[in-house]
Amino acid sequence: MNISMDDDAKKTQLCRIFAASLRPFFWRLKCDLERLQEIRLRVNSPLMIIYDHRERFLSRDGQLKKDDTDVVTVDHAQIQETMEYISDYSLYAYEDEIRQGFITIQGGHRVGIAGKIVLEDGKIKNIKYISFINIRLSHQIPGCADPVMPYIKSGSTLYHTLIISPPRCGKTTLLRDIVRQISQSPDGINVGVVDERSEIAACYMGVPQNDVGIRTDVLDCCPKAEGMMMLIRSMSPQVIAVDEVGSRKDLKAIEYVINCGCKLIATVHGSSVDDLRSRPVLRRLVEERLFERYVVLGDLSRAGCIGAVFDAFGCNLLRP
Repeated sequence: MNISMDDDAKKTQLCRIFAASLRPFFWRLKCDLERLQEIRLRVNSPLMIIYDHRERFLSRDGQLKKDDTDVVTVDHAQIQETMEYISDYSLYAYEDEIRQGFITIQGGHRVGIAGKIVLEDGKIKNIKYISFINIRLSHQIPGCADPVMPYIKSGSTLYHTLIISPPRCGKTTLLRDIVRQISQSPDGINVGVVDERSEIAACYMGVPQNDVGIRTDVLDCCPKAEGMMMLIRSMSPQVIAVDEVGSRKDLKAIEYVINCGCKLIATVHGSSVDDLRSRPVLRRLVEERLFERYVVLGDLSRAGCIGAVFDAFGCNLLRP
């Protein structure tokens, strides 16, 4: 978790999210909270936990189990009560976030929700009968970008950088620490973050819950393409950071940012540079050499573990 607390304080913050009848099980939970990644509640199903990248079930005595015998099962009333605590008894106040399928809560934790979609004029208006909750716990790892920084920043020169990573390899965690280090640097670099899913800065009521540096401005819950252009026009950033690019609109915004002389740090789902070449939209990023550095991640066991760093011409800078 990203707040400086002792273990009891962290556990108290975690427990108050849940229905009262579920809290005793979490109080008995015996684990390292820093390795606790996701908690999943599904109606009439066992409570599941992703711990250290492995799926586990929560037993009634607070143990993490591989099998689902004699474990905590979640009912609809518990999900409903949990949502009341998560939304501070006002789901309506979170309508904009709910339309995107998540709520960001104090501490920077993101609560994904699923249920019956309500449409209006073909667009998502709301989600009701919420029956599925996925709490993704926010963790910061200060310094995890240290091995990357020499390849993407040389003196006062910062390179346009694309982080390529499969899911759960720590690309957002790495991006966050890159932003923090750039923003805190003696060069005095202003950074603009477009945080479409509230995962980088994890703003709660407009205040970043994660440390993104003293010179960082955040557009929270803003679509990436629109947000990149808004920041250029309004906040005069020297660097823009954005998570999970991939659409045609994103590509146009990336070109706009680069042509404006602003540096760009971005992430994308993938396994390699060749993987990007196989996708029509992303192929242009590689062929036109819009990015000067490609950082490839690929180790589930450690956030931000570098597999390779390529320059715009495909040379692996990690090779001796």
